[in-house]
Formats: sequence, C-alpha cells, structure tokens
Amino acid sequence: MFKIRPMSHDDASDVLAIYSEGLETGHATFEQNAPDWAHFDDGKLIAPRLVAESDTGVVLGWAVLSPVNARCVYGGVAEVTIFVSANARKQGVGKALLNALIKASEDEGLWTLQSSILAENTGSIRLHEHCGFTHLGVRKGLGKMSYGPMVGKWRDVVLMEKRSSVVGVD
Repeated sequence: MFKIRPMSHDDASDVLAIYSEGLETGHATFEQNAPDWAHFDDGKLIAPRLVAESDTGVVLGWAVLSPVNARCVYGGVAEVTIFVSANARKQGVGKALLNALIKASEDEGLWTLQSSILAENTGSIRLHEHCGFTHLGVRKGLGKMSYGPMVGKWRDVVLMEKRSSVVGVD
C-alpha cells in the first residue's frame, strides 16, 4: 500500500537516491549523475511535484514537471519526469503517480504534457500509453551515451504527449 502526496524538501535525499538508481539502468536519461538538490529543484515547476510513499514512510517513486520553453505561449506545456524505485516497480506506483500528476497538472492550468523517453525504456513507454499519452514520433540518434550498458551508442528518443480534455479546450 502507498499514498501519493506532494513532494517536500525533506524528500530530497530519497528523490535523488531513486534518481541515481534509475541512472544505473542506462535507460532513464542521458545524464550520467543525479544533480544536487539545488539544481534539481531549480529546473522544475513548483507544482505539481509528487511522491509515492509506502505506509511505513518509504518514498517509492516521484514525478515532477519541467517547463519546456520560457515563451508565454508554452505556459501550459510541461515535460514529465517520473522515476520509480526498483523495488517498487510493477506494483502500480508509476501508474498512480502519473495519473495523479496529470490531474494535478490540470489543476494548475496546464493543457499539454510531453515526455521524451529513451527507446529501450519500454516500461516507461507502456506506462505513458496506459495513462493516455500518444506517440508523436522518434528522434533518431538524438544523443550519444557517455555511460552505462550503451556507452558510445547513439540513442533514439520516443516523443509522447498528452493533451488535456479539460484545460484549454475552448
């Protein structure tokens, strides 16, 4: 059992530990190392930021949004980042987090969520599909990996998007 709640600064060490754990797979991001909390915090929207927490207080995963562009026309568009701890995967944590993030983003007035997922991260692609994201396309050879099992290889990135059915529909 777990609950979804707002992320706080007290969650920093757990959030960054789960981030680092995801990086170890080599299929989560092009980044080699998790940032420090100040850099993590600075690059994200203030709300929504969510964590999934077990009944015993263990953070199982987290989801945040980042702005995609400073131009005002993109004010309702954000990029999703979601990470689930290895020991909590395939237990509904990711789906609960992403669905809660979608709802909370609409409460904040956002109308489009986008996600860029390394093509080999099929679990994340399936999760986004289950939560209503559609495929926009694939960016071929977007970046070259500098670490992990695919070091030196050019990676494809799947672009996915979810358009709100309640915000920006006028």
